[in-house]
Amino acid sequence: MSRGASVSGLRIAITGGARGIGLATATRLSRAGAGVVIGDRDVEAAEKAAADLEVEVLPLDVADPASWRTFAASIGPLDVLVNNAGIMPVGPAVEEPDAVTRAILEVNLLGVITGTKTVAPAMIARGHGHIVNVASGVGRVAVPNGATYAASKFGVVGFTEATRAELAPHGVDVSMVLPTVVQTELAAGVSQARFVKPVTAEDVAAAIEAVIRRPRPETWVPRWTQGMVRTTQLLPRRVQEAISRAFHADAILTGADSAARAEYERRVRP
Repeated sequence: MSRGASVSGLRIAITGGARGIGLATATRLSRAGAGVVIGDRDVEAAEKAAADLEVEVLPLDVADPASWRTFAASIGPLDVLVNNAGIMPVGPAVEEPDAVTRAILEVNLLGVITGTKTVAPAMIARGHGHIVNVASGVGRVAVPNGATYAASKFGVVGFTEATRAELAPHGVDVSMVLPTVVQTELAAGVSQARFVKPVTAEDVAAAIEAVIRRPRPETWVPRWTQGMVRTTQLLPRRVQEAISRAFHADAILTGADSAARAEYERRVRP
């Protein structure tokens, strides 16, 4: 894809497009002229949410390789795959049920890996394409009460960096977008770190569109947090921890409002 290209006319698939970042991205890209396909387990919710948009909605369970193969066969050649689907049950790691641990890793990490393995070969054969993985700031800086979620997003970061090097010689870009806390159902009851402006799903969608137009390896939302994190990680660990406490970053999940999260947790936990 040429640098600075328009998204108009591109064939773009977005996983987890029924809600939050996925829906905001589908809305933005379809209105910019892209041919958007939403893949989601909850087809009914996706169709309802996207009723006013010119998009396709197809069933997709990102944790199931067979579902990925069916999805890919149904949509045909893609210019862009946005691996967005993700879940974030929170709580102490030692109290997390095994089924929840598996679900987080299967959706957040294996979903990205399987999606890439399913879609990338056709992109390689055509000599162009772009895979955009929605990771998280927690994929660079882990926080308590989100250990498995952080592990899954650290995995997405590593997988993105490795596949970017593997696929670049074939004309395929691989990028990642790392938002901080986003005001969606996934982050219900989760506080924002001190001094960090609240981020909306629309903010992340705008960043995803910008990355599609002009591929970049790593984009943070808000963008200034990338420099802060990189600088902080050069400091001694005790200084890093003091900065984390000052920003209340160490408490964004430990202080989550369980009542506000109850419906979301009920829906995503096996």
